[in-house]
Amino acid sequence: MARPGPRDGALRPARRRTVELVLVLTALGAFALCLAMAGLQIDGRVPERFPLYVGVVSAAALGLHVTLRLVAPWADPLPLPLATLLNGVGLTVIWGLHHVRGTDTNEADRQLAWTVIGTVLCCAVLLVVRRPQRLQRYPYLAAAGGLVLILLPMLPVIGIEVFGARRWIGIGDFTVQPSEFASILLIVFLAAYLGLKREVLGTAARQLRLGRVKIFSLPRMRDLGPMTAAWGVAILLLVGTRDLGTSLVLFSVFLAMLYTATGRKSWVGIGLAMFSVGATAAYLMFWHVRQRVAIWLDPFGPDVYTEHGGSYQLVQGLFALADGGLFGTGFGQGRASEIFASDSDLILISIGEKLGLTGLVAVILSLLLLAERGFRIALGSRDVFTKLMLTGFAFLLAFQVFVVLGGVTRLIPLTGLTTPFLAAGGSSLIANWIGLGLWLRVSDSARRPAVLPLPTPAEHATVTMRLSGAHTRAAENGRNGEVSSNTRATPQG
Repeated sequence: MARPGPRDGALRPARRRTVELVLVLTALGAFALCLAMAGLQIDGRVPERFPLYVGVVSAAALGLHVTLRLVAPWADPLPLPLATLLNGVGLTVIWGLHHVRGTDTNEADRQLAWTVIGTVLCCAVLLVVRRPQRLQRYPYLAAAGGLVLILLPMLPVIGIEVFGARRWIGIGDFTVQPSEFASILLIVFLAAYLGLKREVLGTAARQLRLGRVKIFSLPRMRDLGPMTAAWGVAILLLVGTRDLGTSLVLFSVFLAMLYTATGRKSWVGIGLAMFSVGATAAYLMFWHVRQRVAIWLDPFGPDVYTEHGGSYQLVQGLFALADGGLFGTGFGQGRASEIFASDSDLILISIGEKLGLTGLVAVILSLLLLAERGFRIALGSRDVFTKLMLTGFAFLLAFQVFVVLGGVTRLIPLTGLTTPFLAAGGSSLIANWIGLGLWLRVSDSARRPAVLPLPTPAEHATVTMRLSGAHTRAAENGRNGEVSSNTRATPQG
């Protein structure tokens, strides 16, 4: 049995879930309005699949909300509405792009199916992982599983190479991107490992100073093993899968978690230097890396701007963003539907064209707010493992958004990464919902008030006997003291 803590109350979790319900209904209303407007702008009528899409997404989101009420009532009320809104906007844009092309809507139907599967797995995580701290018991099993998933595309039979990168495996008519699921396992491993080794890794061997000013802290050489191993894995991924984006994201997440665990900027500087060496080697070794850098530097050059490749995709995306203006062209106009991968890699381009700068900023702010909630949950976690794990998940989401948005706006080279909860593709969407389940479970554990165990009958009897004995001895001592004082006060002779 357990006794509620002093600040526990029946209204707080209920009020939290009520706020979540209102926000989820608002997100579903925004999704329904957006889908109806897309149909009106394209065909002049509400889409025929409107009841199906709205009904299924609503059932999935409300079912997850009910699960939270039952098993995680203290969870943060914002992540679920934000994820529902982003998922709905992505589904609407995917449907609109394929409908304008005149092709079937199978891609949107598949995205709807992935949404259902993702939310079901999110519920499963909430039901199975009751104590997220127990995940740190299996760090090397998580590491082995993550590495196996990443190396699967390198196999000659099931691995699929697209545009120079091997990130997919083929299973029948379906393709899976294992790195999306591997990132979850690797973050769990890093959180467990760094939680145990943070004090050792935070010890500096010597400090470089300029007079009395500290410039740089060098770690001990024997502690460089984890950094070297992570760098080697990143290079192995880059060589084996030829995927600069995945290597960049995973290594950056490792650096962020390492800095969170140790607080030493020297590790970040050494890590960036090592990754720069690896990226330079990749530029010299692989033609597709050199091509992406050339596209980034001069996309309008006659040597790289070709209609069937080169910088055509990037340039058309920039034109689509310009066409969107402040309020967008709507779903019935624009060029985004003709751009390759406009529903996956360039989903932010499509949102910017259809909904304008206003809609794009709203979507980006929703993504950043979701990442901010992840960092806030990490700050409120009660143990080091969950703090590091949530930091890794939140940084992964924020860094993915930065890499994708930077690539489509020519801030950095294109990497081919997907935008969380928005881009078409089952692997990314399902992995994001699974990660959200861990977010919500950790949030519930962090916000749930501490409980005090009720004493057993035997313990209660023992405490009562001790208290009664103490009171008896105190009474006897008081009487003895009174008699002795009276004796001392009696006059002699």
